[in-house]
Amino acid sequence: MTSSSSTPLEGTGYRHELYPYSGSDEFVAGAVGFIQEALDGDEAVVVAVPQEKASLLRAEIRETDTVRYVDTSRVAHHPGRLIAAWQGWIKEHVAEGRPVRGIGESPWDKARNAAEAEELRYHEWLLNRAFAQGPAWWLLCPYDVARDQAALADMARCHPHIRTDGRTVLSEDYDARAPYAFVALTDPCDPYDEFVYTSGDLPALREKIAACAEQHGLTGGRLRELHLAATEVATNSIRHGGGQGVLRTWSEERRLVCEFRDAGYLEDPLAGRTMPTAGQVGGRGLWLVHQLCDLVEIRSTPDEGTTIRLHTELRD
Repeated sequence: MTSSSSTPLEGTGYRHELYPYSGSDEFVAGAVGFIQEALDGDEAVVVAVPQEKASLLRAEIRETDTVRYVDTSRVAHHPGRLIAAWQGWIKEHVAEGRPVRGIGESPWDKARNAAEAEELRYHEWLLNRAFAQGPAWWLLCPYDVARDQAALADMARCHPHIRTDGRTVLSEDYDARAPYAFVALTDPCDPYDEFVYTSGDLPALREKIAACAEQHGLTGGRLRELHLAATEVATNSIRHGGGQGVLRTWSEERRLVCEFRDAGYLEDPLAGRTMPTAGQVGGRGLWLVHQLCDLVEIRSTPDEGTTIRLHTELRD
């Protein structure tokens, strides 16, 4: 590892920094030190951490016009919505042109399943792409090594910088490969139902999903939302994925999963993860899908095509 400068450079995007810590005291010490550095440099700070961590920090540094604590509960378990949330928090709480830092810790210890944990990690990688061309800012990502020491190496692959002993160093483990190859999907649960669809098959596709959903007690508004999301994804398959696709449905860990595969290639890994602009043409469908489903997994390569998985919780 090599030493790096202490502030982001104007026009070079943003600094994405991993902060490994162990225990509450070390979390508070590192986070408070980071905030104090910002205040000393007349920078604004947006703190987006789980509520119990926010309470620890509030006891040390109260909220002001410069230090803002944001409520993460609405998006904490929706990795596909987090990038847009950060864009909104910064826009809302930071005056235009003012240097800004952020502290963001995902709810790793409260991830509801392995798929959500993997998407949270994938989100960490995608942050580098999302803000690479934007105004310079600095995001610190605390990570409790006591939770899973083995996963620390995976987190280092997602962050170009690491903070240790109050110093910032470049991460030699950062992985800048094509993002869709970064986190592989797990195998479908067996047994699963499979249906090949093409133009004209959308009503039959919705019937297949409804039959599977009703077997697991998913009805009413939640089923209608899933139908809307599934129709959007399947329509994209038909239009952009070679005219057809394959639907697979199964249940696992109190979730209904609908998987769509086609031969198309989705080049932009951020598709659906940033809020569409008022004058934007196209690109709204996947944004809607992320809002309708509890979890969305998207992987795409030129050789293997595109796979999109829609997860809907099966609530009691």
